[in-house]
Amino acid sequence: MADALMGERLAESLAENLARERRSARPWLFWGAMALLAAALFAARIVLHLSDPAFAAPPMQDIGRVILTHGLFPRAAVALVSGAALGLAGLLLQRVLRNPLAEPSTLGIAAGAQLAMAAATIAAPGLMAISREGVALAGGLGAAALILTLTWRRGLEPVSVVLAGMMTALTATAASTALILANGDYMFSLFIWGGGSLTQQDWGATTAIATRLVIVTAAAALLLRPLAILGLDDAASRSLGLAVDTMRLMVIALAVWLASTVTAQVGVIGFVGLAAPTLAHLGGARTLRARMVAAPLIGAILLWLTDGCIQLTAGSNGERIPTGAATALLGGPLLLWLLPRIRMAEWPSLHAALAAGARSERPWRLVAVIVVACLCMAAVGLVAGRGPDGWTIATGALFADLLTWRAPHMGIAAASGAMLAGAGMLLQRVTGNPLASPEILGVGTGAGVGLTAVLYLVDDPGIGIQFAASASGAVIVLVLMLAIAARSGFGPERLLLGGVAMGALCSAVLTAVIATGGVQALALLRWISGSVNMAAPEQALLAGLAALALLAPLPFMSRWLDILPLGAVTARALGVPVRRSHAALIALAGLLTATAALFVGPLSFIGLIAPHLARLIGLARPLPCMAGSVLIGAGLMMLSDWLSRMVAFPYQLPLGLFAALLGGPYLIWLLGRGRAGAGR
Repeated sequence: MADALMGERLAESLAENLARERRSARPWLFWGAMALLAAALFAARIVLHLSDPAFAAPPMQDIGRVILTHGLFPRAAVALVSGAALGLAGLLLQRVLRNPLAEPSTLGIAAGAQLAMAAATIAAPGLMAISREGVALAGGLGAAALILTLTWRRGLEPVSVVLAGMMTALTATAASTALILANGDYMFSLFIWGGGSLTQQDWGATTAIATRLVIVTAAAALLLRPLAILGLDDAASRSLGLAVDTMRLMVIALAVWLASTVTAQVGVIGFVGLAAPTLAHLGGARTLRARMVAAPLIGAILLWLTDGCIQLTAGSNGERIPTGAATALLGGPLLLWLLPRIRMAEWPSLHAALAAGARSERPWRLVAVIVVACLCMAAVGLVAGRGPDGWTIATGALFADLLTWRAPHMGIAAASGAMLAGAGMLLQRVTGNPLASPEILGVGTGAGVGLTAVLYLVDDPGIGIQFAASASGAVIVLVLMLAIAARSGFGPERLLLGGVAMGALCSAVLTAVIATGGVQALALLRWISGSVNMAAPEQALLAGLAALALLAPLPFMSRWLDILPLGAVTARALGVPVRRSHAALIALAGLLTATAALFVGPLSFIGLIAPHLARLIGLARPLPCMAGSVLIGAGLMMLSDWLSRMVAFPYQLPLGLFAALLGGPYLIWLLGRGRAGAGR
């Protein structure tokens, strides 16, 4: 009897072990199948190339062979090594920062490298010829140093690191895009490269990335035990004799070097470094050693498979579509999926950093002062400027001549700034979240996706059709973002991270479309830049009338805006129809954003900054805050328009991107201010 019982237990144990082995083998079987699929797509691409009639004649066969050996094969190889490098870099960053959202794109490392390379390409091409990788490394290290400076005193808290990284990335991307669009000779090629293009002409990029990958892999293997200890908290790590700060900086430097090398060779490829370690963990790689093997392999398969799908489905345009845009289509939804499943430490200083200042006892006097400041800004923008002979004050006939050109610019800037500020104020009041704004939540880029659809579906669409399409895209994205945020109680950190993910997703669609070329692509490129160089009086009049019509209902909604932040229960008790008021306010915010985005593009940060400044000076009640926000938004955008014409005279920088260059650093400063406040 005992022998029979022991035999049964042994059989059960063997069955459990066998089931466990089968479960652990399933992820590897899945990724093996994905690798086979990627190889099949690559083989199909080779077959299509070999069967192309253009290379049938003897003189063309040599050209076809050259394309195969110096184009297709290197492209597949660089996809594999780039994916592996980004997977390893993401794993190292996540491990050393104990942050599941850390990777080169979310931490701004790739964007910093891109900005440095764009600036060097335009201003110092000789430096790029000497050391392309060195320039990228300098930019990546600069971005990493900024993020560490902002978050070091908070112990590199995960939420603060990612927030600072994403804001740095947005600002650096805006700056590099402004540089690219201000220099037409480099514009299109740099734009495609910045999106992450794997097109190759030789084996140089593959060799460079593979060499760094081998070095960093060997270093990570040697540091396996310290990396394992870094998974503990700092106190436990120090008690085991580890120099935590030194080791952390060393590993971050290795990851930045690896990611910057990829950026230098093929451009920005986002979210592979986020997806590969996450999928490795979900696939059963529990130990650090197993993840260090799985993450690079999964990253290589992901990028190779993505590139194969692009080349096979895009046909002749496959060479032009940046693969980095397609990886963002994967990474954006992945980040949105991860957010509800990630435990985030509270960042108590965030609300303190963005809190209102002392409430003014005479708010309308402050509003009157803002009106005077806006009028002064408009006057400066219309009469003062740089000319061939230096700075001049336009009077008489010169003023009359310049007025027909400057007035439309200032009118569009003021109207767009007012609408964005109004939308930001609505979103911040509805959610009770000081970080909510059209730009941060991806609403502006959502309007761009709607505009993209109508440009391709309708021949020569009028302004009314464009507005309807962009408004639809903006409202859909806004509803999605608020639905996601509602699951976490509209927490500012989670809402911001989700908004950046949604923005990356929509931007990837726009980048892929623009890279294909064509009339629609050029129209979208001009829209993204927020350029008003071709502004006409009719457009300024239309923008002004739209601003008046859409902002007019705001005063009648002040009671809703005063009560809704108190919560749904209190709002219902006071007679506010919560669902209808939310729907009306969200729809109005979407319409304001879409209309403004039609004129100045998707990114300016005015919708975030203007309401905050209004609260900071003491405009706390809804009606004065509303008026102050709208006026401050108009004034800031007029200031941006004037500076965009003066900074690079005789060239004009894109208005929307220039406004983002002013707003991005301000938000980074706010986050740093919150960090300092917490340290006291």
